[in-house]
Amino acid sequence: MTTTNIADVKIVAIGGGHGLGRILSALSDYGSQITGIVTTTDNGGSTGRIRACQGGIAWGDTRNCINQLITEPSIGSMIFEYRFRGNGELSGHNLGNLMLKALDNLSIRPLEAINLIRDMLKVETHIVPMSEHPADLSAMIQSGEVICGETSVDELQEVPQRLYVEPAVPATKEAVTAIEDADLILLGPGSFLTSVMPPLLLKEIELALKGCSAKIIFITNLDKEKGPAGMMSLDVMLHWCERSMGGRQVDGVLSDQRCSELDPRYRQIIEDLASSNHEWRHDREKLKHAIDKLIVAC
Repeated sequence: MTTTNIADVKIVAIGGGHGLGRILSALSDYGSQITGIVTTTDNGGSTGRIRACQGGIAWGDTRNCINQLITEPSIGSMIFEYRFRGNGELSGHNLGNLMLKALDNLSIRPLEAINLIRDMLKVETHIVPMSEHPADLSAMIQSGEVICGETSVDELQEVPQRLYVEPAVPATKEAVTAIEDADLILLGPGSFLTSVMPPLLLKEIELALKGCSAKIIFITNLDKEKGPAGMMSLDVMLHWCERSMGGRQVDGVLSDQRCSELDPRYRQIIEDLASSNHEWRHDREKLKHAIDKLIVAC
């Protein structure tokens, strides 16, 4: 890092809806100094239904991040967060997903749709989709079979041998530029295989992370994941990240407890991060305090 001035620092956070949204909301005071690079491969729920009939990228994780960044409740935010109920075709759909898809259809680029919503809801933090081209997450399992779709990957009974984004879509140029300009890059927390990993599988992001001068910090979950990621050790997760960053080493691990089995080459940063009423959820103020200390230490 070339500066320890918090007023000038540029931070990039990479991941999916819930975990990334938590990080971005914790750092919302930094405003436009923060860029969230969001996974766009979800094929479940309202997002999956929209993709099945309309195509395009997955909007659910982006909507989740925007929801967590709304600091001024308004009619616009109520509309954006509204979810339809009942038994009709709209049941289960989130209006924010439909709004983003509609704006996407009216815009030249999906990023323009996001920026229109950010302006409407007064969200300063930059939110960039990992790619503006539709793609799905696939996994090869030990038998050689390829399992397609993020929801199917989450339901695997074994750790996959490899992950792929298919087709091999290009990364958003703004995501690459943000990584190149960053002072600090945060990976996670969130679902490791289906939220943290997909952006790292894009070639342009791999090369940007490999060549960047920023410190790269992996933020662990506070509870063991369900599904195949829950069968992976922290060492294995870090190895997967580094393999997808062209061999670039992760500089440190931010966690709430020390991992005695972690390779000693990794710096462990131990902080109290848990919310007082939900031990599995990161507390926003505690996260901000921990990351502020990381910025100064870098």
